[in-house]
Amino acid sequence: MHGIYVLKKEIENIMNRKKPGFSTRAIHAGDKEEETGAVTTPIYQTAPFKFKSAARAASVMAGDEKGYVYSRGLNPTTEVLEEKMADLEGGEAALAQATGMAAISAAVFTEVKAGDHIIADEVIYGSTYDLFIDLAKFGVDVSFIDTSDVSNVKAAFRPGTKLVFFETPANPTMKLTDIKAVSELAHERNATVMVDNTYMTPYFQKPLSLGADVVLHSATKYLNGHGDTLGGIIVGSSDFIKRARHTAKNIGGAISPFNSWLIIRGMKTLPVRMDRHTENAMAVARFLQGHEKVDKVNYPGLTDFPQYDLARKQMSGAGGMIAFMLKYADDVPVFLGTLELCTLAVSLGETGTLIQHPATMTHAVIPREKRIKYGIADELVRLSVGLEDVEDIIADLGQALDRVI
Repeated sequence: MHGIYVLKKEIENIMNRKKPGFSTRAIHAGDKEEETGAVTTPIYQTAPFKFKSAARAASVMAGDEKGYVYSRGLNPTTEVLEEKMADLEGGEAALAQATGMAAISAAVFTEVKAGDHIIADEVIYGSTYDLFIDLAKFGVDVSFIDTSDVSNVKAAFRPGTKLVFFETPANPTMKLTDIKAVSELAHERNATVMVDNTYMTPYFQKPLSLGADVVLHSATKYLNGHGDTLGGIIVGSSDFIKRARHTAKNIGGAISPFNSWLIIRGMKTLPVRMDRHTENAMAVARFLQGHEKVDKVNYPGLTDFPQYDLARKQMSGAGGMIAFMLKYADDVPVFLGTLELCTLAVSLGETGTLIQHPATMTHAVIPREKRIKYGIADELVRLSVGLEDVEDIIADLGQALDRVI
């Protein structure tokens, strides 16, 4: 009888749910009713769109009514992707771009101008770091700090601070930043908070619900999930996305309709993939943790992860990314060079396991003395755990570690 009662309560909870679940929305959110009856979102592979009349053209061009003009600004396929992402992240609107860096650039350029100050975490993707360094040419100053310590954020504020930017978990060290605490602090000082949520996806973490203003994604990674396209996403308020769309249109970083379609297709399996990535990553992290050739493992799912409590508070899963340290830097080339299943390549979030050396690959742009200070040591390896049978991943890592003297 107890089992029947529990089942009844579960059915009642489902029936009373006001909003469909994440998996349902990942598949159906943003879908449009097609005149042809097409079940799958069509690819509108066109640059311009035809107007039915000169009056209609004038009205749309003036912004008096919605319409499609040119795919650099708005495209029906891309619109489905944008609405799906806004729904999953809990934002009012979204904007898709050609790459993750195009999205970050458009979002930052929308928010700051000459004379403004940005607070950025010191551990961020190498190209994002490079972009922030280049902002000095346009009169924008950037302070790189450790945002995992909220007191550092507070101390870094200036009268002209306009933006706080960070990744959590940070690429590649896996360090976390308390989204809620930093957002509250920033809003007290009228600053905008942008969070790169690429590692976690909206399935495991929703920065907007924790107080962030803008969420960014390299859709190339987990959202697409198959390593066959590029894309970026900005999610935020309707007002911010409207302004960002204007900025992005002039920069010209439009995503192609076909790439939008590929990301839409990938997102339909996002929850299933993220669960498997996490399951595999946990097993791999435990294996690495117990190996004599490995000095340290950073993975939010491990109970001895330094910020394990924060991970449980703001993330619903640990994800598929692991950072680990070999004992000696000289061991890294030997280890990477003898892997057979794990692919030595940049990027992450694909079906296959990818591995890379941040110091000489994704984060090589950062001067060595700064990299070491930030925790991006020469011994550090970044692992994107794929969807293969986990026993095969572990066997490959094991045989490569055995080659290390």
